[in-house]
Amino acid sequence: MRGARAAGDMSIDVLLSKLEGVKQITRGRWLAKCPAHADRRPSLSVRELDEGRVLVHDFGGCSVGDVLAAVGLTFGVLDPEKLDEHHVRSERRPFPASDVLRAVAHEALIVAVAASRIGNGGDLTEEDRERLILASSRLTAAVEESGHA
Repeated sequence: MRGARAAGDMSIDVLLSKLEGVKQITRGRWLAKCPAHADRRPSLSVRELDEGRVLVHDFGGCSVGDVLAAVGLTFGVLDPEKLDEHHVRSERRPFPASDVLRAVAHEALIVAVAASRIGNGGDLTEEDRERLILASSRLTAAVEESGHA
């Protein structure tokens, strides 16, 4: 899966091994199903920084704490150098715009398919309605996270 590893690189492997539906997007970036909610499609973005720290964001709205708790891990796995400390300093780093736009485009496609079905006189199943509501909440969360809400 990955080449030679430094000692700190093991934390990303531990996290990824506990997730389902993991797909590597680019070097150091993955999408997976969020373990903290019933995720049928990947909404969890995982990114490994050059120094070994790991960033986690769920476009479905789950907190990092909820995601880690769902797989039995603590915040220490995100920053291998601070495993022995009692708390991890909070640092907010934005995800690359391309990652966010890909996620938004996917959710917009879900909305467009549902609108087309309704526009052609079709009905939505309960599962379709639930997915449409999830798409709406993810799009709203993306706008709120952008600071332009």
